[in-house]
Order: sequence, then structure tokens, then C-alpha cells
Amino acid sequence: MFGLDPWQFWTIFAVTAFAGFVKGAIGFAMPLVMASAFASILPPQVALAALILPVLTTNVHQSLRQGPAAAIQSIRNFRWHIGMVLVFLMLSAGLARQIPQGLMYALLGLPILAFALWQLAGRPMTLPIHHRRRAEIATGIVGGLYGGVSGIWGPPLVVLLLSLGVPKQEQVRVQGVVFLLGAAGLTAAHLASGILNAQTIPLSAVLCIPAFAGMLAGFALQDRMDVAQFRRWTLILLVITGLNLVRRALSDWI
Repeated sequence: MFGLDPWQFWTIFAVTAFAGFVKGAIGFAMPLVMASAFASILPPQVALAALILPVLTTNVHQSLRQGPAAAIQSIRNFRWHIGMVLVFLMLSAGLARQIPQGLMYALLGLPILAFALWQLAGRPMTLPIHHRRRAEIATGIVGGLYGGVSGIWGPPLVVLLLSLGVPKQEQVRVQGVVFLLGAAGLTAAHLASGILNAQTIPLSAVLCIPAFAGMLAGFALQDRMDVAQFRRWTLILLVITGLNLVRRALSDWI
């Protein structure tokens, strides 16, 4: 199946469905879940290619869930972050084969873990409004750099949105818009880099099926969560994300 053993294919099929559920419920973490699991059973470049189309297509639906007008307004509201993500994602995509993955994972995972634990401990971090543009630019640059190399650019945006206290529905929509634009840039970049090619595109396309099924189930859960529950589960997921990134960094170094 697509050059994989049956057990490999059905494992990543199930992982993609779970990743879609998490994305539907919380609004992010699909590439994080998929990349973490895929990396243990697939070659690195195949693992990256496989997640690209499911991430791209599910973000179309997530960003347009409240309609095109709301999505356009989100683009305007977070244009600085979006612009930096796109620019630096394209710049860093060509370095995917060159930059030490362990170092990148550690530099991303440790700050995310610290932020989430700080928030869960009851010490909220808010950004003064006059610092917002600088925060958008900084998190956009970080997200773009990591996105091009690893396919993961969401955590810096989630940290930004939590720090700004963005309401639940808007947070999920903004995440969908930013992830969609980033995914489009990532798709274009890796069509050019050769990671997404005639051998990997069919596998990535088939994985869109479980991704959508899982996401629709996750939407049902998201709609039932209040703001406090949504924020808490978002932070818990960030803790898991940070721990996993640190684990992957250590595994590359040991």
C-alpha cells in the first residue's frame, strides 16, 4: 500500500483519524500528533510529506466554519503574524535536510512547555496591547522557521492567542486561517523541494479521509466545551506537545 507494509499504512491511518479529532476539539496539533507518530515508523521525508495534504484540507474547513467574511477579518487582525509565518516558512523549507532536528525541537519545545506550565499554575500571562505587533512578528518568525523544517508551526500562534485572551471561537478560526495559509506555503515549498512528489502525494491524499472524519467528531466536542474547559485543554495539549518535542530532541542526541 503506497510503498508501505499494511501495518504501517493502517497505523498511520488510525493516527491521522485521532489527530483530526484533536484538531476538531481544540483547533490545533494535527501535524504535531501525526509527525510524532509517523517519525517512528516512516522515513523522515515520507513522514513529512504524508501530513501535508490532510493538514491543508482540514484547515480549509476549520478557517471557513463561520464563513468567508469571518476568515477575512481574522487575516486582517493577525496579518503581521501571518506574513512572518509565510515568509520564513518559505525561507526555511530548503533547510529541511540540513538543520539538526534535535536542536530545533529543543528550542521550540522548552519555551512552549514552560509557558503552558506557568499558565496551568494559575499565573496568567497577558500581552499589553501596544506590544501586540512585536509579539505577532516574533511568534510569526519562530513559527515560520520551524514550519519549513519540521511541518510544525502552530504552537507559537497558540501561545500568542492565549496571551492575548482571544475568545474560543475566534481562536479556533484564527488558528485555522493561519494554519491554512502556512499549509499552502508548506505545500508549495515541498513541491519545489521534492519532498512532496509522485510517490508521496497519493499517500498524503488518502490520509485526508480519516483526517476529516476525526475532525468532524472533534467539532462536536468543541461545541460543548465552555471557555474555561477549552483553555485548560489547550494548555494541557501544549504541555504534551512541549514534552514530546523535548523527547524527540533527546532521542536525536542520544
